[in-house]
Amino acid sequence: MVRGNRPRSPLDEPPVGWSLAEVARAVRAGDDRLTAWCLAALLGAGAALGALNLFIDGVLHDGAARVVYAATMLLLVVLGGVLAVRQRAGQHAASMLVVAGDAVYVVVAVTTTDPLLYAPPLMLLFCCFTAAWFLGPRMLTVHMLLVVGACAAALWSSYPDAAALAVQVTVSSAVLDLVTVGVFVLRRRVQRLLAHTQALSSTDPLTGLANRRWLIEQAPRMWRQARREGQRVAALVLDLDHFKRLNDAFGHAAGDEVLRTVAVALSATVRPTDVLARTGGEELVVLGLVSDPAEARRLAERLRLAVSTSCVEHQVTVSIGVALVRPGDGDVATDGLWRLVDRADVAMYDAKQSGRDRVSIAGGASVPRPRNSSLGTA
Repeated sequence: MVRGNRPRSPLDEPPVGWSLAEVARAVRAGDDRLTAWCLAALLGAGAALGALNLFIDGVLHDGAARVVYAATMLLLVVLGGVLAVRQRAGQHAASMLVVAGDAVYVVVAVTTTDPLLYAPPLMLLFCCFTAAWFLGPRMLTVHMLLVVGACAAALWSSYPDAAALAVQVTVSSAVLDLVTVGVFVLRRRVQRLLAHTQALSSTDPLTGLANRRWLIEQAPRMWRQARREGQRVAALVLDLDHFKRLNDAFGHAAGDEVLRTVAVALSATVRPTDVLARTGGEELVVLGLVSDPAEARRLAERLRLAVSTSCVEHQVTVSIGVALVRPGDGDVATDGLWRLVDRADVAMYDAKQSGRDRVSIAGGASVPRPRNSSLGTA
């Protein structure tokens, strides 16, 4: 389990909105923009096609009905324009637009001379597909009930016999609602597959921690936040002491269990905003924001203590190297991340050379150097 900015587990339930996974909160604005553009395009297309009826004789009732119809098409254009300008459409906006679409269908049916010919219930497929793709279960249920009412209002004048009307409304609304449910289930399935893929690409399968890819993805956010808040980015490189010796003595299964236990202990110790990742073997990296080296050392000491008290059967310790940087304007976050990790890595090896089970802070001028092969992962 990972605290803070962990990737979503493939077992987690995906959100019901257009956003595909919890980790996509960082790009929610982009998803809302895409939703707004899609809805604006659908509204514009619907208004353009509907406006054609204004130029065909015999489709619309004369007088006030024609004016109402024209005003309704104009309203669709205005709504689409507002969405295109705002470039933002969340669940609430999508819900209101779907309800408005159901109402627009009723207006179209009432203002046409022959609803069965010019406004059949299949026209509600536009609203049904939109609702199934953008709405959650609650509003989707509301829409499905409104479909029944919309079909009844549209077909009322075409079937004087109550029994015939009931049959036609039932058949039409049932087909539309079944299509809605089918698309909704398909959408949820796609979301689960995407969430599973996201988790596989961002999660270490052994420990459940974030992996190197996720660490890289989080670097730009860390750099921006550090510049905005006037803080420093701290990288802590953790390497378990004598891990190779443990593997040789007790087997890799015991080593894997130790890694999982350490991951749980570290996850419970890091701050919610920190990024904890396994970058390979017995090496882990913590990336977070601190105000000064003293705060970074306190965090590192808490992590060191958490590791030393985590395993009962196989006692393990950890050497931790710490490096800090104050991001500047124009810095490339990814390049800065690896320079920072390299400096912390040098400090970690200094901690091993100094006796292990300790914290070492990198100096400002520290640069990567070849690792001492005699240290290995001891």
